[in-house]
Amino acid sequence: MDFDLTDQKIIELEEKAVKARELVIETLVEAGSGHSAGPLGMADIFTALYFHILNHDPKNPEWSDRDRLILSNGHICPIRYVSMAQAGYFPIEELKTLRKLNSRLQGHPHRTALPGLETTSGPLGEGISQGIGVALAAGLDKKKYHTYIIAGDGELEEGNIWESIMFGGKNKMDNITLIIDRNNIQIDGFTEIVMPLEPLKNKFEAFNWEAFEVDGNNIRAFVDTIREARAVHEKPTVIIAHTIPGKGVDFMENDFRWHGNPPDIADVPGAPPKGQQGKVALDELRTLQGKIEK
Repeated sequence: MDFDLTDQKIIELEEKAVKARELVIETLVEAGSGHSAGPLGMADIFTALYFHILNHDPKNPEWSDRDRLILSNGHICPIRYVSMAQAGYFPIEELKTLRKLNSRLQGHPHRTALPGLETTSGPLGEGISQGIGVALAAGLDKKKYHTYIIAGDGELEEGNIWESIMFGGKNKMDNITLIIDRNNIQIDGFTEIVMPLEPLKNKFEAFNWEAFEVDGNNIRAFVDTIREARAVHEKPTVIIAHTIPGKGVDFMENDFRWHGNPPDIADVPGAPPKGQQGKVALDELRTLQGKIEK
Protein backbone atom coordinates (compact mmCIF):
# COMPACT_ATOMS: atom_id res chain seq x y z
CA MET A 1 0.00 0.00 0.00
CA ASP A 2 1.19 3.53 -0.82
CA PHE A 3 1.49 5.55 2.38
CA ASP A 4 2.99 8.64 0.72
CA LEU A 5 1.47 11.97 1.75
CA THR A 6 1.38 15.20 -0.21
CA ASP A 7 1.46 18.53 1.61
CA GLN A 8 -2.17 19.10 0.60
CA LYS A 9 -3.20 15.71 1.96
CA ILE A 10 -1.52 16.52 5.29
CA ILE A 11 -3.50 19.75 5.53
CA GLU A 12 -6.74 17.89 4.75
CA LEU A 13 -6.01 15.28 7.42
CA GLU A 14 -5.07 17.92 10.02
CA GLU A 15 -8.30 19.81 9.32
CA LYS A 16 -10.30 16.60 9.61
CA ALA A 17 -8.59 15.76 12.93
CA VAL A 18 -9.47 19.16 14.41
CA LYS A 19 -13.07 18.72 13.22
CA ALA A 20 -13.06 15.28 14.82
CA ARG A 21 -12.06 16.87 18.14
CA GLU A 22 -14.91 19.36 17.84
CA LEU A 23 -17.35 16.51 17.23
CA VAL A 24 -15.95 14.62 20.23
CA ILE A 25 -16.63 17.61 22.49
CA GLU A 26 -20.13 18.13 21.07
CA THR A 27 -20.90 14.42 21.43
CA LEU A 28 -19.70 14.24 25.04
CA VAL A 29 -21.60 17.39 26.02
CA GLU A 30 -24.77 15.93 24.52
CA ALA A 31 -24.22 12.60 26.30
CA GLY A 32 -23.37 14.14 29.66
CA SER A 33 -20.92 11.30 30.28
CA GLY A 34 -17.88 9.69 28.73
CA HIS A 35 -14.12 10.11 28.42
CA SER A 36 -12.49 13.29 27.11
CA ALA A 37 -8.69 13.07 27.33
CA GLY A 38 -8.01 9.89 25.35
CA PRO A 39 -10.35 10.61 22.42
CA LEU A 40 -8.89 14.10 21.95
CA GLY A 41 -5.35 12.78 22.16
CA MET A 42 -5.97 10.04 19.59
CA ALA A 43 -7.80 12.15 16.99
CA ASP A 44 -4.75 12.44 14.72
CA ILE A 45 -4.13 8.69 14.72
CA PHE A 46 -7.76 7.74 14.06
CA THR A 47 -7.94 10.32 11.27
CA ALA A 48 -4.77 8.91 9.67
CA LEU A 49 -6.14 5.37 9.96
CA TYR A 50 -9.62 5.93 8.58
CA PHE A 51 -8.65 8.42 5.86
CA HIS A 52 -5.26 7.24 4.67
CA ILE A 53 -4.01 3.93 6.09
CA LEU A 54 -6.81 1.40 6.44
CA ASN A 55 -7.95 -0.67 3.48
CA HIS A 56 -11.70 -0.52 4.19
CA ASP A 57 -15.07 0.28 2.64
CA PRO A 58 -17.72 2.08 4.74
CA LYS A 59 -20.37 0.98 2.24
CA ASN A 60 -19.37 -2.66 2.71
CA PRO A 61 -18.22 -2.94 6.34
CA GLU A 62 -18.16 -6.76 6.25
CA TRP A 63 -15.87 -6.91 3.20
CA SER A 64 -13.75 -10.00 3.85
CA ASP A 65 -10.46 -8.46 2.69
CA ARG A 66 -10.74 -5.28 4.78
CA ASP A 67 -8.02 -4.41 7.25
CA ARG A 68 -9.11 -5.07 10.83
CA LEU A 69 -8.97 -2.33 13.48
CA ILE A 70 -9.29 -3.66 17.03
CA LEU A 71 -9.88 -1.13 19.81
CA SER A 72 -8.76 -2.54 23.15
CA ASN A 73 -9.14 0.58 25.30
CA GLY A 74 -12.82 0.84 24.46
CA HIS A 75 -13.45 3.87 26.65
CA ILE A 76 -11.91 6.12 23.98
CA CYS A 77 -14.65 5.03 21.55
CA PRO A 78 -16.01 8.58 21.03
CA ILE A 79 -13.12 9.26 18.64
CA ARG A 80 -13.69 5.97 16.84
CA TYR A 81 -17.40 6.73 16.45
CA VAL A 82 -16.62 10.23 15.21
CA SER A 83 -14.07 8.95 12.68
CA MET A 84 -16.47 6.28 11.47
CA ALA A 85 -19.24 8.85 11.04
CA GLN A 86 -16.90 11.17 9.15
CA ALA A 87 -15.91 8.24 6.92
CA GLY A 88 -19.55 7.44 6.13
CA TYR A 89 -20.32 4.37 8.24
CA PHE A 90 -23.36 6.12 9.71
CA PRO A 91 -24.83 9.67 9.77
CA ILE A 92 -22.96 12.27 11.81
CA GLU A 93 -26.26 13.24 13.44
CA GLU A 94 -26.32 9.84 15.15
CA LEU A 95 -23.36 10.91 17.28
CA LYS A 96 -25.89 12.75 19.44
CA THR A 97 -27.15 9.39 20.68
CA LEU A 98 -23.89 8.41 22.40
CA ARG A 99 -24.54 6.49 25.63
CA LYS A 100 -28.29 6.97 25.36
CA LEU A 101 -30.85 4.18 25.82
CA ASN A 102 -31.06 1.89 22.76
CA SER A 103 -28.26 3.76 20.98
CA ARG A 104 -25.92 1.88 18.67
CA LEU A 105 -23.14 4.06 20.10
CA GLN A 106 -22.66 2.51 23.50
CA GLY A 107 -20.18 3.71 26.10
CA HIS A 108 -17.89 0.89 25.04
CA PRO A 109 -18.12 -0.52 21.51
CA HIS A 110 -20.47 -3.46 20.99
CA ARG A 111 -19.62 -5.50 17.90
CA THR A 112 -23.13 -6.48 16.90
CA ALA A 113 -24.61 -3.04 17.52
CA LEU A 114 -22.79 -1.15 14.78
CA PRO A 115 -21.44 -2.32 11.41
CA GLY A 116 -17.72 -1.65 11.15
CA LEU A 117 -16.79 -2.71 14.68
CA GLU A 118 -14.63 -5.83 14.84
CA THR A 119 -14.90 -6.63 18.56
CA THR A 120 -16.74 -5.73 21.73
CA SER A 121 -14.39 -3.93 24.07
CA GLY A 122 -14.58 -2.67 27.60
CA PRO A 123 -12.66 -4.95 29.97
CA LEU A 124 -9.14 -3.63 29.60
CA GLY A 125 -6.29 -5.94 28.66
CA GLU A 126 -8.21 -8.14 26.22
CA GLY A 127 -7.88 -6.37 22.87
CA ILE A 128 -4.33 -7.45 22.06
CA SER A 129 -5.27 -11.09 22.58
CA GLN A 130 -8.36 -10.60 20.41
CA GLY A 131 -6.35 -8.89 17.69
CA ILE A 132 -3.72 -11.60 17.68
CA GLY A 133 -6.50 -14.16 17.31
CA VAL A 134 -7.88 -12.24 14.32
CA ALA A 135 -4.43 -12.04 12.75
CA LEU A 136 -3.84 -15.75 13.40
CA ALA A 137 -7.09 -16.52 11.57
CA ALA A 138 -5.93 -14.41 8.63
CA GLY A 139 -2.79 -16.54 8.36
CA LEU A 140 -4.73 -19.79 8.57
CA ASP A 141 -7.17 -18.56 5.90
CA LYS A 142 -4.31 -17.24 3.75
CA LYS A 143 -5.85 -13.75 3.82
CA LYS A 144 -3.71 -10.68 3.12
CA TYR A 145 -5.50 -8.16 5.33
CA HIS A 146 -3.54 -6.44 8.09
CA THR A 147 -4.68 -6.24 11.70
CA TYR A 148 -4.15 -3.00 13.59
CA ILE A 149 -4.69 -3.01 17.36
CA ILE A 150 -5.04 0.11 19.49
CA ALA A 151 -4.37 -0.22 23.21
CA GLY A 152 -3.90 2.21 26.07
CA ASP A 153 -0.71 2.40 28.07
CA GLY A 154 -2.54 1.96 31.39
CA GLU A 155 -3.93 -1.41 30.35
CA LEU A 156 -0.41 -2.71 29.80
CA GLU A 157 -0.48 -3.30 33.57
CA GLU A 158 -2.76 -6.29 32.85
CA GLY A 159 -0.96 -9.65 32.93
CA ASN A 160 -2.68 -11.28 29.97
CA ILE A 161 -1.36 -8.48 27.74
CA TRP A 162 2.12 -9.95 28.10
CA GLU A 163 0.92 -13.50 27.46
CA SER A 164 -0.42 -12.32 24.10
CA ILE A 165 2.77 -10.39 23.39
CA MET A 166 4.76 -13.61 23.99
CA PHE A 167 2.47 -15.50 21.60
CA GLY A 168 2.80 -12.91 18.84
CA GLY A 169 6.58 -12.86 19.13
CA LYS A 170 6.89 -16.63 19.18
CA ASN A 171 4.79 -16.98 16.03
CA LYS A 172 6.54 -14.15 14.13
CA MET A 173 3.18 -12.56 13.33
CA ASP A 174 4.13 -9.84 10.87
CA ASN A 175 0.50 -9.19 9.90
CA ILE A 176 -0.08 -7.23 13.13
CA THR A 177 0.66 -3.64 14.06
CA LEU A 178 -0.02 -2.72 17.67
CA ILE A 179 -0.45 1.00 18.39
CA ILE A 180 0.00 2.03 22.02
CA ASP A 181 -1.62 5.29 23.10
CA ARG A 182 1.28 6.40 25.31
CA ASN A 183 -0.39 9.40 26.95
CA ASN A 184 1.02 8.62 30.43
CA ILE A 185 -2.31 8.88 32.26
CA GLN A 186 -4.95 6.57 33.65
CA ILE A 187 -7.99 7.18 35.80
CA ASP A 188 -6.04 7.15 39.08
CA GLY A 189 -3.15 9.35 37.96
CA PHE A 190 0.03 9.15 35.92
CA THR A 191 1.09 5.69 34.76
CA GLU A 192 4.66 6.07 35.98
CA ILE A 193 3.33 6.68 39.49
CA VAL A 194 0.53 4.11 39.51
CA MET A 195 2.59 1.32 37.92
CA PRO A 196 5.74 2.30 35.98
CA LEU A 197 5.94 0.93 32.44
CA GLU A 198 9.35 2.11 31.33
CA PRO A 199 11.53 1.01 29.63
CA LEU A 200 8.53 0.15 27.47
CA LYS A 201 10.21 -0.16 24.07
CA ASN A 202 12.84 -2.48 25.51
CA LYS A 203 10.15 -4.73 26.97
CA PHE A 204 8.51 -5.26 23.57
CA GLU A 205 11.88 -5.88 21.93
CA ALA A 206 12.67 -8.48 24.58
CA PHE A 207 9.49 -10.30 23.51
CA ASN A 208 10.72 -10.36 19.88
CA TRP A 209 8.61 -7.46 18.60
CA GLU A 210 9.97 -4.74 16.33
CA ALA A 211 9.30 -1.54 18.29
CA PHE A 212 8.99 2.05 17.10
CA GLU A 213 8.33 5.32 18.91
CA VAL A 214 6.63 8.34 17.37
CA ASP A 215 4.86 11.61 18.12
CA GLY A 216 1.27 10.40 17.87
CA ASN A 217 -0.01 13.92 17.29
CA ASN A 218 2.13 14.37 14.16
CA ILE A 219 0.19 12.80 11.30
CA ARG A 220 3.07 12.74 8.82
CA ALA A 221 5.43 11.15 11.36
CA PHE A 222 2.80 8.57 12.31
CA VAL A 223 2.12 7.58 8.69
CA ASP A 224 5.87 7.33 8.03
CA THR A 225 6.21 5.03 11.04
CA ILE A 226 3.35 2.86 9.80
CA ARG A 227 5.25 2.53 6.52
CA GLU A 228 8.35 1.38 8.40
CA ALA A 229 6.35 -1.07 10.49
CA ARG A 230 4.66 -2.60 7.46
CA ALA A 231 8.08 -3.26 5.90
CA VAL A 232 9.09 -5.56 8.78
CA HIS A 233 9.03 -9.31 8.12
CA GLU A 234 8.79 -12.25 10.53
CA LYS A 235 8.14 -10.05 13.55
CA PRO A 236 5.02 -8.37 14.93
CA THR A 237 5.37 -4.61 15.21
CA VAL A 238 4.43 -2.13 17.90
CA ILE A 239 4.27 1.65 17.59
CA ILE A 240 4.52 3.50 20.89
CA ALA A 241 2.66 6.68 20.00
CA HIS A 242 3.33 9.52 22.42
CA THR A 243 0.14 11.56 22.56
CA ILE A 244 -1.07 14.52 24.59
CA PRO A 245 -4.23 13.61 26.50
CA GLY A 246 -6.86 16.29 25.92
CA LYS A 247 -4.94 17.53 22.86
CA GLY A 248 -6.27 20.83 21.50
CA VAL A 249 -8.06 21.95 24.67
CA ASP A 250 -5.67 23.82 26.93
CA PHE A 251 -7.43 23.17 30.24
CA MET A 252 -7.61 19.42 29.54
CA GLU A 253 -4.12 18.75 28.19
CA ASN A 254 -1.96 16.40 30.30
CA ASP A 255 -4.50 16.42 33.17
CA PHE A 256 -5.42 12.87 34.22
CA ARG A 257 -8.63 14.15 35.81
CA TRP A 258 -10.10 14.45 32.30
CA HIS A 259 -9.45 10.78 31.62
CA GLY A 260 -13.01 9.81 32.56
CA ASN A 261 -14.81 13.15 32.75
CA PRO A 262 -16.90 14.85 30.03
CA PRO A 263 -17.09 18.62 29.60
CA ASP A 264 -19.71 20.74 31.39
CA ILE A 265 -20.36 18.51 34.41
CA ALA A 266 -16.83 17.98 35.71
CA ASP A 267 -15.60 19.93 38.71
CA VAL A 268 -11.88 20.05 37.87
CA PRO A 269 -9.64 22.68 39.47
CA GLY A 270 -8.28 25.15 36.91
CA ALA A 271 -11.01 24.38 34.37
CA PRO A 272 -13.82 26.75 33.34
CA PRO A 273 -17.01 26.53 35.44
CA LYS A 274 -19.48 23.72 34.88
CA GLY A 275 -21.75 24.46 31.95
CA GLN A 276 -19.10 26.53 30.15
CA GLN A 277 -16.39 23.92 29.55
CA GLY A 278 -17.81 22.64 26.26
CA LYS A 279 -18.12 26.13 24.80
CA VAL A 280 -14.59 27.10 25.84
CA ALA A 281 -13.22 23.87 24.37
CA LEU A 282 -15.05 24.36 21.07
CA ASP A 283 -13.97 27.99 20.80
CA GLU A 284 -10.36 26.93 21.26
CA LEU A 285 -10.61 24.12 18.71
CA ARG A 286 -12.30 26.37 16.13
CA THR A 287 -9.50 28.89 16.58
CA LEU A 288 -7.01 26.07 16.04
CA GLN A 289 -8.88 25.05 12.88
CA GLY A 290 -8.48 28.54 11.50
CA LYS A 291 -4.73 28.43 12.03
CA ILE A 292 -4.15 25.42 9.78
CA GLU A 293 -2.30 26.69 6.75
CA LYS A 294 -4.38 26.66 3.59
